[in-house]
Amino acid sequence: MSFVEVLDVIAMAMLAVAGVLGVWRVVREGSVADKLLGADLLTVIVVGGVAVGAGVTSSPLFLDVIVLVAALGFLAAVTVARYIEKRGARFAGDDWT
Repeated sequence: MSFVEVLDVIAMAMLAVAGVLGVWRVVREGSVADKLLGADLLTVIVVGGVAVGAGVTSSPLFLDVIVLVAALGFLAAVTVARYIEKRGARFAGDDWT
């Protein structure tokens, strides 16, 4: 194994650990805002994984996928944040004042 391959494996392992932590943040009990942060974290992890894959394969096609996933993740986060802002703290688990 070359040094670059070792770095790729380490990067993917770190992204896998971060993915498990992101999924844990989404499924654990908490407010909608906490779940939104976890989902946004998962989006960033997917973008990072695709970026590492693009570096491994040297394929420019992956860059289009990175832009698409990042844009969709951003739009989803903004949409849910606007929903949270409009509804206020009407549901249990939210301690906003």
